[in-house]
Amino acid sequence: MTEHSTASAAAPAAATTAAAAPARSGATGPASGAGRTPGILRSGLSSVRLELRGYFRTPDTVFFTFLFPVLMLGIFGVAFEASGDVGTKPDGTGGISMAAYYLPGMIAAGIMLSGLQNLAIDIAREKSEGWLRRLGGTPISPISYFIGKAGQILITSVLQVAVLIAFAVVVFRVELPSDPALWLRFAWIFLLGIVTMTLLGIALSALPRSSRSATAVIIPIVLFLQFISGVYLQFSMLPDWLQNFASVFPLKWLAQGMRSVFLPDHFAAMESSGSWDLGLVAVFLLGWLVAGLVISLCTFRWIRRS
Repeated sequence: MTEHSTASAAAPAAATTAAAAPARSGATGPASGAGRTPGILRSGLSSVRLELRGYFRTPDTVFFTFLFPVLMLGIFGVAFEASGDVGTKPDGTGGISMAAYYLPGMIAAGIMLSGLQNLAIDIAREKSEGWLRRLGGTPISPISYFIGKAGQILITSVLQVAVLIAFAVVVFRVELPSDPALWLRFAWIFLLGIVTMTLLGIALSALPRSSRSATAVIIPIVLFLQFISGVYLQFSMLPDWLQNFASVFPLKWLAQGMRSVFLPDHFAAMESSGSWDLGLVAVFLLGWLVAGLVISLCTFRWIRRS
C-alpha cells in the first residue's frame, strides 16, 4: 500500500502543476475565459498519463482490478471443463464450453472492478490522505481531475477486455462473434457500462469514512453484486426473489448485455424474461448513470464534510 500511495500522490501534485500554468496564462484580460477550456483539457490529458503511470506501478491494484477477471475465468474454465458443454440443444448442437459461458460475465465484472471499485477506493483514499484538499486550494478544475480518472479507467478497461478475450481465445479456444452488428452492440454496451460504473464509483467514494475503511466498505458490495448478477452463478439458478432484487442493480443488466454479444441466440431463453431485453439493458444502465451523476454532484467535495 505504501507504493500505491506514493504513486497516486505524484498524480495529484503533477496535475496541480499542469493546471496552474494554463490558469495563470489565461488570466491576462477579459477574454481569459476563452482559454480555460483548452487549459482544462490539457491538464486533464496530462492527468490521464499520470494516473496510468501510478496505476501500473501498483501491483496489488493491477492484480485485483486488471488481472482478477482473467484469473477467475481460468479457474472456472478449468474447474468446470470436465462437466462438458452448456446449453446444448436436443439435437446435440449449440453447446459451448464453460469458459465461453463465463466470458461475458467476467467482462462485465472487469468493467465494474475498474470503474466502480477501483475509482471509489482511489478517491476515498486521496480524500482521506489530504490530496483532494491540496488540489482544492489550487487553480485546477475538478473537471481536469475527473478527466484523468475517467481516462485511466477507460484505457485500462479496454486493455483488460482485450487481455481477457485473448486469454479466452488462446487458452480455451473460445469462438468470438463474427457478425459486425454484435461487435457494434458490444461497443455501446461497453461504453455505457464504463461511464455508468465510473460515475457510480465517484458517488460511492463518499461512503468510506477513511482510507483504511475504503477497501472494507467497497469490496463486499462489489462481491455481493457479482454473486447475484449472473457473473459467478447462472442467473436462472437463483431464486425468483433474488433475481428480482439483482435486477434493480446495473451489473445484472451489464452482464446480460454482454451475454447477448458472446453467447448464441438460443441462450436468451435462459434469461428471466426469455429474451435479451436490450432495451431494458440500456434503460437501467442509463438510469444508474443519471443516478451516479446526481449523487456525485451532490456529495463530491475536495474536502470531506464532517
